[in-house]
Amino acid sequence: MTTGTSGPDGAAPDLMFLMSWATHALAQEHAAALSGLGISTRAYCVLDRGCTGEFTQSQLGDMCGIDKTTMVVTLDELERAGLVERRTSTTDRRARIVTVTPDGERLVADARRIVARLQGDILDTVPSRDRRIFLDVLGRLVDGRLSTFVQTDRPVRRRSSRAA
Repeated sequence: MTTGTSGPDGAAPDLMFLMSWATHALAQEHAAALSGLGISTRAYCVLDRGCTGEFTQSQLGDMCGIDKTTMVVTLDELERAGLVERRTSTTDRRARIVTVTPDGERLVADARRIVARLQGDILDTVPSRDRRIFLDVLGRLVDGRLSTFVQTDRPVRRRSSRAA
């Protein structure tokens, strides 16, 4: 897969395509790297964020960009595996607080090492002088203009790569 620095006929690069391709490729590598631990990228995100404090299912879902239904399924899997526990909130009986168990904490520590190694390998392909700028720009986009999701009538669906 080669994109060059410009689009067809010398047009500006297609930001959506470039970010989508990079996201999909990174997600695939992430999933492959974590598969040896028996967890998905989504489960890793929930465990990783869940280790940082006490959050409701809804809060964790928002932090990970996971919709309510998918979050429930993910937590059901993590709870069956003994990696998280859910309890009723003391301030809102409709809300469930998610707690990462000691087994979950050990697993997420292993996963963090794998993810750090993977991200290091990927970032090593960017010249060191550009790495900080690259991450700063991505952070600015995610914290700024791209910090919220626009609601659409037709949800965005992801497809697997057709490239050979």
